[in-house]
Amino acid sequence: MPRTRYNNLDNVSTGKKLKQFKQFKQWRDERRIKKKDYSYVIPHSPPDLEYLHQNRKDSTITWIGHSTFLIQYHGLNIVTDPVWAWRLGHQRRLTAPGIPIEDVPEIDVILISHSHYDHMHVASIRRLYGRDTLLLVPVGLGSKMIRKGFRRTRELNWWEDLQVGDAKITFVPTQHWTRRTPFDTNTSHWGGFVLEPAAPEQGGQEQGSPKPQVIYFAGDSGYFRGFREIGERFDIDVALLPIGAYEPEWFMSGEHTTPEEALQAFVDVKGKLMIPMHYGTFPLADDTAREALDRLEADRKRRGIATETVRVLHHGETLRLPES
Repeated sequence: MPRTRYNNLDNVSTGKKLKQFKQFKQWRDERRIKKKDYSYVIPHSPPDLEYLHQNRKDSTITWIGHSTFLIQYHGLNIVTDPVWAWRLGHQRRLTAPGIPIEDVPEIDVILISHSHYDHMHVASIRRLYGRDTLLLVPVGLGSKMIRKGFRRTRELNWWEDLQVGDAKITFVPTQHWTRRTPFDTNTSHWGGFVLEPAAPEQGGQEQGSPKPQVIYFAGDSGYFRGFREIGERFDIDVALLPIGAYEPEWFMSGEHTTPEEALQAFVDVKGKLMIPMHYGTFPLADDTAREALDRLEADRKRRGIATETVRVLHHGETLRLPES
């Protein structure tokens, strides 16, 4: 029986270069002669574990590393794209996770943007997954995760939403691709997530009372028109956007945003605060954390965007969000 293959908006093709040995070899040849300074590592902030374990009221965002965050939202402990691995293939982690996995609070929801190994580490999921944990995955990935023992798994299509407690979680498009074996390319989808309070009629917060801010986790993506549509559909306060794994741009374009494209995506989604991610944890491409941050800062200045609008987190640092 033929397997479903998922596509991007406008059928934009990404990931195809990995099938083209000549281009892949060209990248590897270029990489060998480049001289990169990896001396800069993202600083660590000692996590406030006592607060994080006790908190069920404040909305917070704690960066673990790469695309992994602990998000406390509307009384839920949520983890995005859990990867605590010290090695991905031949690539060793550049710095320790912001919170050791054994110190993470009990998790209510795990969000998986797509099945690439740097976003879905099954051993990490097993450590976090409890009796009542809900695993939210893109369509096409559910049966695989259920077979692995994660019985409380729910698939979502683009624009589909689910209420969990008093929070509404919507799966939104990205421009990317996925593969875990030579035979399953694009047999599950990819996307990001928007967290917002459930409407009062759905059992959410009462009208007129302060509400948690709307958080957009972009997963992994190239720059695409979908960012504008997301900004039209949601009133986004905080946008977690990828800025790394973009070099060489001739090879990575379409599936990973440059820092400048990430800032344009932030403008497109009409966010009020940007938190960069997907950099400085694994050397997945030829760019470095310092280069990504310097390019982001230069473009922020060029655009005249206020300094406080882009918040660069340390690993383990917790940002406490005021209510809207």
